[in-house]
Amino acid sequence: MSKTYTISDLANEFDVTTRTIRFYEEKGFLKPEREGTRRIFKPSDRTKLRLILRGKRLGFSLDESAEIVLMYGSPRNNRKQLEKLVARIRIQRSGLERQQQDLEIMLTDLRDVEDKCMAALSDGDGRPGF
Repeated sequence: MSKTYTISDLANEFDVTTRTIRFYEEKGFLKPEREGTRRIFKPSDRTKLRLILRGKRLGFSLDESAEIVLMYGSPRNNRKQLEKLVARIRIQRSGLERQQQDLEIMLTDLRDVEDKCMAALSDGDGRPGF
């Protein structure tokens, strides 16, 4: 018999609310069994939740994460899943690298303006000249 998890077990393990888990269940990403009103999650549900949350942490949209997660556990090998994941990672990384470059430019500009302001303050004329 494989290990099972309650909604509280998963919420505590992944530091999310039970509402978050129910949301993913409503979306069809998790499919717990029921014992009356109790939800009983299988190890595959736990893995899917871990993948959804990892996708979120990596900046993927829920739809992007879902596309990859829903391929999880297919009877064939996971090559297609891995190829899609690699493609998504490359797109995400490219966007973040562009943002990083933009931030570096902004930080440089802020330092330059700050330096000019400090120079103007030390000169006593109060005109930054930027």
